[in-house]
Amino acid sequence: MANKSNALMADVVFRNGVIQTLNPQVGVVDSIAFKDGKVLAVGKVADQFAARKSIDLNGSFAMPGLLDVHNHHLIAGQMELFELVFPPTLSFEELLERLRTEAAQLEDGAWIVGGSWGSGLLQSLNCSEALKAIDEATGPHPLLLKDDSKHNRLVNSKAMELAGIDDATEDPDGGQILRDGEGRATGVLLEAAGVIVEQTYSALCPQTDEDIEAAAFRGIEILHSYGITAFQDAASSLQLMRALKRLDDSGQLKSWVVTSMAANDFIFGTQPLGERIIENREETRSRHHRPDFIKIFLDGVPPAGTAAFLEPYLEGIGFPQCHCGETTMPVAELEEWLKSTAKRGISAKIHCTGDASVRYVLDAVQKVRELGYEDTRYHVAHGQFVHEEDIPRFQELNVVADISPALWFPGVISEAIATVLPPERAEKMQPNRSLLDSGAIISGGSDWPVSETPNVWAAIYGLVTRKNPTGKFSGQLWADQAITLEEAIAAYTTAPAYAMGLGDQVGRLEPGLSADMVILSSNPYEISLEEIKEIVAMETWFAGECVFSRQAMVS
Repeated sequence: MANKSNALMADVVFRNGVIQTLNPQVGVVDSIAFKDGKVLAVGKVADQFAARKSIDLNGSFAMPGLLDVHNHHLIAGQMELFELVFPPTLSFEELLERLRTEAAQLEDGAWIVGGSWGSGLLQSLNCSEALKAIDEATGPHPLLLKDDSKHNRLVNSKAMELAGIDDATEDPDGGQILRDGEGRATGVLLEAAGVIVEQTYSALCPQTDEDIEAAAFRGIEILHSYGITAFQDAASSLQLMRALKRLDDSGQLKSWVVTSMAANDFIFGTQPLGERIIENREETRSRHHRPDFIKIFLDGVPPAGTAAFLEPYLEGIGFPQCHCGETTMPVAELEEWLKSTAKRGISAKIHCTGDASVRYVLDAVQKVRELGYEDTRYHVAHGQFVHEEDIPRFQELNVVADISPALWFPGVISEAIATVLPPERAEKMQPNRSLLDSGAIISGGSDWPVSETPNVWAAIYGLVTRKNPTGKFSGQLWADQAITLEEAIAAYTTAPAYAMGLGDQVGRLEPGLSADMVILSSNPYEISLEEIKEIVAMETWFAGECVFSRQAMVS
């Protein structure tokens, strides 16, 4: 037995805490020791070590660092540092007032870029009167605003002029330029149509490598403030991957990051894509950066009519008759992507919001599994709508359900979806209880900044109660699909550790794993459900280093 006089010296030992290890053989302990960025010991053994630094937790609750299987941290960092940010709950008049205020502060000709406008405004924005009001509010400034899904854009006449869009411009593949009853472009751009302006903006206002590094670094800082120490960026460019490598090489990457290389792109406008990223991926790999997934956008989003469903959308709301949406590629092309990448050991995250696209993914994965590729991981990203016949196939094919509660608990997005689908279908979103009961893995992600924050405890509250944690939207959405607190916590710890291929490093506190831990304001197992959403991170530790302290923010 080690003793304090001759024991190996730990870097730091935490004592007198309530430390949930999430190791089922160990459970809760009162002490933990870190050394060289890893967990050295837990429980009574840890308490025996001398340490360069000893911290008395005074009964505080701690647990493994939280994980996020789906976010866009670079975009979030860019918004924080360089863009106009507002909530998607703004009315059209409130949006105009924000634009007037922003325009008054800028030099003539400077772009107004930001978001997010609520997708429920889409139909009311699609008219010449709205465009005229936006032009008046923005004056000489080109405008480029993302909606709450980050799939669609709102631009003004100046931005359309710079991008070469007029009433006669043809819709691009995978996108639509919305027009009024007289055929005039209104400035609402769906999916790939927004890329036209995104690329114009990028060409006129290019970001430097330093800008990308700063935005990625800032995004990770914000994640630390929520106790998140590992995450998967859900649609990564080669520029971001190289920035993460540079940050890691210089000792500044304080998180485990798994990147999803964009195979196709109908919303961000980045280049290169697909094989041209894959051929460069190994040069970007580092200790904490793992470029191990591709990202495929297989459909769009329901409010825009671009999600692919097995049954039609509502009629009489501007969509073609018997409109079901469509996928971005034929099923055969999807199968080829999954087969060709599986041969190279590359996993895949596939964006699906309609039940038809979910089925196509399961069909394609079945073909891959039949070829003997059992180790590659596949994520159905979002998967708000799953046909009941497809639920057991997740477990059968070892497909992870990548869920983002902020996209489906009562809120602006669920309200927008309710305007385009029949009520009996619109409310049947995210069958989490059924998925778990079938043996499937559900893994939690924020989809931040589509969600306003990456707050895990607000998401956990939504998973357990099927309610909106802010209280701004009433009711429950498909209450029968609620899951337990323990299951919800697993969705942000052990489940994403497996889903991202990081189970050898994170998700539990046990010797040999990364010393990633969050100290919380409350013990989630000892408070009411209503108090769960109020939990905050007091300190976040990554690889044995304190990377966030709420006390430091206050002092």
